[in-house]
Amino acid sequence: MLRRRRHPPFFTSPMKDFGYDISDYRDVDPLFGTLEDFDRLVEAAHARGLKVIIDQVLSHTSDQHPWFVESRQNHDNPRADWYVWADPRPDGTPPTNWQSIFGGAAWQWDTRRRQYYLHNFLAEQPDLNFRHPEVVEAVLGEVRFWLDRGVDGFRLDAINFCTHGELRDNPPREALEEGFMGVRPDNPYAFQHHLHDKTQPENLAFLERLRALLDEYPGTTSVGEVGDDDSLTVMADYTRGGKRLHMCYSFDLLGERHDPDYLHHTLATMEARLDDGWPCWALGNHDVTRLATRWNAEQDAAALRLYMAFLLTQRGSICLYQGEELGLGEVTLDFDSLVDPAGIAFWPAYKGRDGCRTPHPWRHDAAHGGFSTTAPWLPIATEHLALAVDRQEDDPASLLNAYRAFLAFRRHHPALVEGEVVHHPVRDGVMRLERRHDDERLLVALNFTDEPRTLPAPTTITPLDDAPSCVNGRWEAGSVTLPARGIAITSTADGWPDR
Repeated sequence: MLRRRRHPPFFTSPMKDFGYDISDYRDVDPLFGTLEDFDRLVEAAHARGLKVIIDQVLSHTSDQHPWFVESRQNHDNPRADWYVWADPRPDGTPPTNWQSIFGGAAWQWDTRRRQYYLHNFLAEQPDLNFRHPEVVEAVLGEVRFWLDRGVDGFRLDAINFCTHGELRDNPPREALEEGFMGVRPDNPYAFQHHLHDKTQPENLAFLERLRALLDEYPGTTSVGEVGDDDSLTVMADYTRGGKRLHMCYSFDLLGERHDPDYLHHTLATMEARLDDGWPCWALGNHDVTRLATRWNAEQDAAALRLYMAFLLTQRGSICLYQGEELGLGEVTLDFDSLVDPAGIAFWPAYKGRDGCRTPHPWRHDAAHGGFSTTAPWLPIATEHLALAVDRQEDDPASLLNAYRAFLAFRRHHPALVEGEVVHHPVRDGVMRLERRHDDERLLVALNFTDEPRTLPAPTTITPLDDAPSCVNGRWEAGSVTLPARGIAITSTADGWPDR
């Protein structure tokens, strides 16, 4: 969970969407190296006790993939139905009103077949037809190829997009709001309820086939990315029962809203639906504005530590996005510097994802922040150099060392790693939860306000000698006092009082 490295897609690709448009599932793009380089990386990682999870894109390929090149030739070739093809309406328009996440219709006209093909993302990323048994077998074969090379698991991109429904129009959405799938309200994709273009019941059968394959390789895992109108329910459906995915994450904690009532509702709802499923939580990733900027904490050291503690005290697996541990904020880039197709399409209302994808700064005084010896795909932000690893490494009060200390604290407490969780109602802006495992019971209080708070607490508590220095709440018999943005954790035999 905390000793895994996820690699973004590195397969052969025209790079229309940073490698998420794959033209060869079984080779490494020359931009990154060779298969032999990858094998050496896996071997070196395993020698250091690290596991390697690779980013796998199964719902679609590149339009340069040999499967699609063959499929588009005519209606009767062996792979003619490997992608989602449909005739136009009588007036020549696309068969449905489905929208692409990157803007415009999700259908692209092809003159060879005189049909439209479905692309939920770029037109250069045609969707595979998972209703075709040969497609399912072929995709599972690509997964097995990497399992045989020793990978420890997969982050499964847009996994709820693998199966489409009947070709029917999606109904309009009554109110536009930012949140699901990280889609902004100025994107036409947000104008619809996506009932027919993704998240179909038939996808569950594919996930069960995928899990059966993974179970042939003990110790491997899967984490699915879910973007949906009701992502919490989908996450639960995709992970419960031990026969589908090991875990999923969604965009519910990746939006701008971060008040404690919303966070409590999200977490409590997920736990209520999960049954025996296992969650995966993230506060940042490569598709959304960086946490420090999105949650208004770029100049607020206490808030950054609070959000860290919030994440690392939850039940489930935890994902940290590069630079989160340094407190990096979003980078502002001018239009000419953009490489993200979404940013280019929706400029200037939406600046795209490049601002969160700039390289990780290792050394403040090295070329390109020590990330590479040649110019990277995006520039290192000058303001990030002051937060580089070498600037924080030897500072005991740095955010980097706060993360290291809290991660070590989490690993040493079974209640935090694998214990059950109880989310108590928010009180005066303070989130309260319990973590329990065997004889260990921990109480956690997180003050999301700008003022000190004192709350009722058990009369008998046991201080934690190994608590990180950022845990600054004061426990007394029957109460706990937290400073503004404060964190309190203790061991006790009792739960939070109701009074």
